[in-house]
Amino acid sequence: MQERDGIVTMKGNPLTASTVSSVPSLDTPACDMETRRFNDEAGRLGDDVEMLTISMDLPFAQKRWCGAAGVDKVKTLSDHRDAAFGQAYGVLIKGLRLLARAVFVVDKEGTIRYIELVKEIASEPDYDSVLTAVKELV
Repeated sequence: MQERDGIVTMKGNPLTASTVSSVPSLDTPACDMETRRFNDEAGRLGDDVEMLTISMDLPFAQKRWCGAAGVDKVKTLSDHRDAAFGQAYGVLIKGLRLLARAVFVVDKEGTIRYIELVKEIASEPDYDSVLTAVKELV
């Protein structure tokens, strides 16, 4: 990711940090738990931190899942159409056309400050390490 100052804003103000998590599908147990956990954490971290979850799920399926799960602080994005995120960040599992479970913490300049690629797809990320990385930027 190239550095771009102030590229992501909220209400016109640059965000301090973004947490981007890629998951195989929101409709699976580990992805469900992870996205719900990040939604809860987003409420405690304040408006300077943005939480994104990217999957290959279609946008309407993501919207349905978020509504049913009560997820309202994490923004979901679909990589279904061309797998651009998966290819650019090296998390595309080509044979399955799914995204690997990974977390990226990005600072306000767009520089990735933390990466966790979860080895076992059914495992959750190390939340404490992710949140420590985010809090160091806030």
